[in-house]
Amino acid sequence: MATIVEQDLRIQAAVAEFREEASTTKRVLDRVPGDKLTWKPHEKSMSLGQLASHVATVPGGLARILQQDSFDVMQGSFVPPQPKNLEEILSAYDQSMRDGEQFLSDLTPQQANAMWHLRKGNKELFARPRIEVVRTIMLNHWYHHRGQLSVYLRLLEVPVPVIYGRSADEDPFA
Repeated sequence: MATIVEQDLRIQAAVAEFREEASTTKRVLDRVPGDKLTWKPHEKSMSLGQLASHVATVPGGLARILQQDSFDVMQGSFVPPQPKNLEEILSAYDQSMRDGEQFLSDLTPQQANAMWHLRKGNKELFARPRIEVVRTIMLNHWYHHRGQLSVYLRLLEVPVPVIYGRSADEDPFA
């Protein structure tokens, strides 16, 4: 089991990563064309607006869920609503970043190490330390959907911003 100091360092690392990734996510969201929010690359896909809204709200939504000791997926809605406009997405992003950072900054080592449970009705799907769920569901899930959003941008012929290095459209080293 990790010491309190090690747990505190994990929390500090998550906060630092969150801040870095928030600015990267904002660069991607700023490229979303407001006149294409209902566009879908495939009938089974989310619309551009739904996906952008999901990317904007993952951290804040997970921050609210992770403040509890468990979450029942039967109580959640996992279909993002269709936003009316880009301003709605960017406003949701701002609130989500505040909520996500506040949650992470306020997390104590004891809370971070406490077991968090995901349930489906009476069935437990998994139980993991909360800080591990921050890593896998809050952060990795967020990056996964941001990557999908960058593909949507490419398909719409919108220049893809720098994410972790150069894109075909931008070179931070030039």
